[in-house]
Amino acid sequence: MFVRFIEQLKIRLQQPLPGEDVQYLMAPVSRLQNKYLSPENYNPKKSAVMILLFPHDDIIKTVFIERPIYDGVHSGQVAFPGGKFEDADIDLQQTALRETFEEIGVDPDKIEVIGQLTDLYINPSNFLVSPFIGYIKECPDFILNTREVQKIVVYNLFDLNNEAIKSKKEITFSGGFKLKTPYYEIEGLTVWGATAMMISELNAVVEESKTISF
Repeated sequence: MFVRFIEQLKIRLQQPLPGEDVQYLMAPVSRLQNKYLSPENYNPKKSAVMILLFPHDDIIKTVFIERPIYDGVHSGQVAFPGGKFEDADIDLQQTALRETFEEIGVDPDKIEVIGQLTDLYINPSNFLVSPFIGYIKECPDFILNTREVQKIVVYNLFDLNNEAIKSKKEITFSGGFKLKTPYYEIEGLTVWGATAMMISELNAVVEESKTISF
């Protein structure tokens, strides 16, 4: 069952992706308003994340991390494992694998990278993120890096497309700044912004993968 679905997903990821149209279904209101505005002197920093899939309890699951509170734009947010491209990285795929090992302790040699989603620009931090999808044949023994990760959240892949976990609310940041945004509620956590936009595209390709025959 799992192997067949992963093969179907591989095939789907080789085809044209849903892209921004699907990502923007979960974009904050302010981002929608500026969708077609090109940033001046656009020269983003490169980064990558890993959407890691694995079987557990007869279900395909994925993993998120909750970042600790710190003085930065992504403080406390829920994300896929990942981070910025380093000069020693061969490419962005290696960035995603390296960061996954550094943050949650999953051996890169055990991960089969089966494709990637559409790159996503994050304006507040000026990062262009490449989301990779990887598969590991068994549930990993996660090792949490407490300097970078506050909590690991494992979630059923197919439940990400459940309308019951989607909603919209106003988030208040330190300093009083408020932002209206759609979000996913996952294990009591608010998942919004770039990660929610990636989930939106992930859901689309997962659903389309189910119909592929070979």
